[in-house]
Amino acid sequence: MWRHVANRASIKKLKAIADKSSFRHTHFLEKTTQSELHPNRICSYNQKGFQISPLGDIKFKTLLNSCSFSLGFKGFASSAAAEQIVSTEEEDSDEVREIESPLDKVNSYNRPNQPKQKQKHVSIIGQGKYIALRRRQIKVETEAWEAAAREYQELLVDMCEQKLAPNLPYVKSLFLGWFEPLKNAISAEQDLCKEGKNRGAYAPQFDQLPADMMTIITMHKLMGLLMTGGGEGGARVVQAALHIGEAVEHEARIHRFMEKSKRKTTLNESVDDDPEAVNNEQQMQKLRKKVNVLVKKKKLQQVRHIVKQQDEMKPWGQDAQVKVGSRLIQLLMETAYIQPPVDQFEDCPPDVRPAFVHTLKTVETPRGSRRYGVIECDPLVRKGLEKSAMHMVIPYMPMLLPPVNWTGYNRGGYLFLPSYIMRTHGAKQQRDVVKRTPKKQLEPVFEALNTLGATKWRVNRKVLGVVDRIWASGGRLADLVDRDDVPVPEEPDTDDETEIKKWKWKVKTIKKENRERHSQRCDIELKLAVARKMKEEEGFYYPHNLDFRGRAYPMHPYLNHLGSDLCRGVLEFAEGRPLGASGLKWLKIHLANVFGGGVDKLSHEGRVAFTEEHLVDIYDSSDRPLEGKRWWLNAEDPFQCLATCMNLAEALRSSSPETTVSHMPIHQDGSCNGLQHYAALGRDKLGAAAVNLVQGEKPADVYSGIASRVIEIMRRDAEGDPSTDQNAKHARLLVDQVDRKLVKQTVMTSVYGVTYIGARDQIKRRLKERCAIEDEAVLFAASCYAAKTTLTALGEMFEAARSIMSWLGDCAKVHVIAMKNHPVQWTTPLGLPVVQPYRKLGRHLIKTSLQVLTLQRETDKVMVKRQRTAFPPNFVHSLDGSHMMMTAIACKEAGLSFAGVHDSFWTHACDVDQMSVILREKFVELYEAPILENLLESFQKSFPNMEFPPLPERGDFDLKEVLKSPYFFN
Repeated sequence: MWRHVANRASIKKLKAIADKSSFRHTHFLEKTTQSELHPNRICSYNQKGFQISPLGDIKFKTLLNSCSFSLGFKGFASSAAAEQIVSTEEEDSDEVREIESPLDKVNSYNRPNQPKQKQKHVSIIGQGKYIALRRRQIKVETEAWEAAAREYQELLVDMCEQKLAPNLPYVKSLFLGWFEPLKNAISAEQDLCKEGKNRGAYAPQFDQLPADMMTIITMHKLMGLLMTGGGEGGARVVQAALHIGEAVEHEARIHRFMEKSKRKTTLNESVDDDPEAVNNEQQMQKLRKKVNVLVKKKKLQQVRHIVKQQDEMKPWGQDAQVKVGSRLIQLLMETAYIQPPVDQFEDCPPDVRPAFVHTLKTVETPRGSRRYGVIECDPLVRKGLEKSAMHMVIPYMPMLLPPVNWTGYNRGGYLFLPSYIMRTHGAKQQRDVVKRTPKKQLEPVFEALNTLGATKWRVNRKVLGVVDRIWASGGRLADLVDRDDVPVPEEPDTDDETEIKKWKWKVKTIKKENRERHSQRCDIELKLAVARKMKEEEGFYYPHNLDFRGRAYPMHPYLNHLGSDLCRGVLEFAEGRPLGASGLKWLKIHLANVFGGGVDKLSHEGRVAFTEEHLVDIYDSSDRPLEGKRWWLNAEDPFQCLATCMNLAEALRSSSPETTVSHMPIHQDGSCNGLQHYAALGRDKLGAAAVNLVQGEKPADVYSGIASRVIEIMRRDAEGDPSTDQNAKHARLLVDQVDRKLVKQTVMTSVYGVTYIGARDQIKRRLKERCAIEDEAVLFAASCYAAKTTLTALGEMFEAARSIMSWLGDCAKVHVIAMKNHPVQWTTPLGLPVVQPYRKLGRHLIKTSLQVLTLQRETDKVMVKRQRTAFPPNFVHSLDGSHMMMTAIACKEAGLSFAGVHDSFWTHACDVDQMSVILREKFVELYEAPILENLLESFQKSFPNMEFPPLPERGDFDLKEVLKSPYFFN
């Protein structure tokens, strides 16, 4: 890939690099989703591979012209080339002006707002620093290619010098062992396709890309899926085949275009006698010249447009993709073997076995059992995967410069990596609706996302140091997973079927636990890899985009503030601000909040008192986090607690605590925020009081309130005869187990459409964690009873919320019927168009080399039941997203740093009071608008012949009460 695209732009740099090494590989990176990891498509080889001289030394050809780009990326050749190109970004040669003129209709990457945005950044950080950071940011977004090529160079040199086993990580050594056999197998398969001897359904597509590229795609895509596939050491065949096939097709298109644009220089292909051929050749060379310069100038959208216009190859479609992917997986399975264990005895035969096997698994579904194919890796490979996370190339890293301001569907975010304002997950209707929306209507959404992306972060090195020490010593502390697996017990030497059954059940449970540990270890390694890489940076930024409901998320998937306690503990604002008197108070309150355990339910004064009572513990935690009493480990959020202890200890030891500069983000969280939105929609006084929309001396705890109501019901049921009344039996068993923690998750998710089955499973997990009931059958029955009781208590306390949920669901049902199989669509208060997914999926059988695969395809019909149940929670999510973005814009105008996690708003300690006022004002502003009336009016206007249910009755709660409530967000 990349052949002949950027050689003019980067020839000097590439030559300089080539002088330092004997070869250079190309590398490619595939388009990825933002909610999951896709491994880098590591270095590709020259099609001729390497040559061995008569003396036995290996000589590698330097691939100076082997530069490429991907259809899915706003990227270019290499970080070295990028470093050369960045210095030309402000130049405007005659050649470039000549090229741009016929492409006026193409959307250029250089957005109209970019010069203004750049000037703003330059004025803040300085011209020289801005240029240096921009150059580094370009390298960050393209270094996956360069770093991968460099890694392979080092690995191959080690292999040639027979230093592989002692020096290289296990998985890296496997890649080197698999590469040549797989490449040769693919090459042989391509030869059969060309000769017409291979009549497989994949033959027309199989020889459209060099074997070495297909080898790298296959190995690294499959290993990436195994890395992030839930920790089971396997990947579903359909998913793996589609990902690999799609990647091969993308690269084949680029390869075909670049091969087509080559100048014909052989003696047998003279075109001098054919004027039309000469003209075509001249046009092609001129087009090629345009591509070179456009790549040099970073106008990759124009490049993709040109490639698309010149590409005569028809789309493969899922059928062809899955067939090609399946064949490649099969070839990998036939050629990839694991190396013998290091501790194998010398007098034993080599323990060489396949690295991958194909198996069929059976899963139980509501409609019966279903079988699906899985590619599983050998346990030795799986064990090595979790240690490979630190070597994975993560394309969407945090940015060193503020993100590009959003101005359109795919205009904003990263400089060159593909960035889209909405995560549609392939839903064409959602994508089209956003694209059709007038830019002016979306301007508030753009402004909110730009505000979130402009917040500068940095790594808290002290906390990261503690995390590293715990992780190096085996984990197990501060909610970090144990780095060792649970030992599997040996089979008992008995014929007792009961004992054997218990053993099998225990083995099954332990294996499940070990798979989960493996997945968690991979996740932690990825987070720590990012933290270690960014810890020396002065600061970095997170570009944000939206899901289809309008909720904002960082585009970087691993180390971000939406993540776990580990992520939040090692992140802090890059900008520090003096605490001030109010900031010191809020820092103390924040410590109590992250400590939890009921302390976070006290009044503000009670939380401050708790912190002041534990000053000795706070100092000890700060000074000796692992050697001292480890008080911070008792917190519900231990790493956030540790970070707060360190900041608070520094401030209190200062001669002037109020002037101490703090980088800590202080959280203001909603009280069961979904129910807060429903209470505001329904003007429900009872519900409003339960979720802190009104003033109170201490925060109302809705979870404790529901738990108390559940206990009342159970005590009443327990009075019955347990021999004849099952409810009495379960009530007596559970009444002492009910507390806020048992019902919290069900209460939280009730407004987001939790079903009875979901509530049952949530409560069952909580009871199982406590080891309250050992017998599985009794546990299941008791969980069923507890779920019904909890949902009954919820309905009694939040009758208005239930009424609105039912009304929204009924409207969605009428909408779907009226639209004749179209999903529900609406617009958020900020003007974002929302289209709810859930189309019916049809089954399509494809015969492949591995197995008959079942592909799911969207039909024209939607799932009416799913539309009805999903609309209420999705609608409320769009409202809480609107509230957060309205608050973000107002905080920016007030000069505050701001970060948002759905219903949790963050700012500096000294600015909490000001943000608290803003978020309350914006909540009132949001619900003073006739939201339900506007929704009903839009439905009626769209479908005047359909009858929608009347608006639900609402109470007389005064929204202004929210402005005086200290615990609305606290």
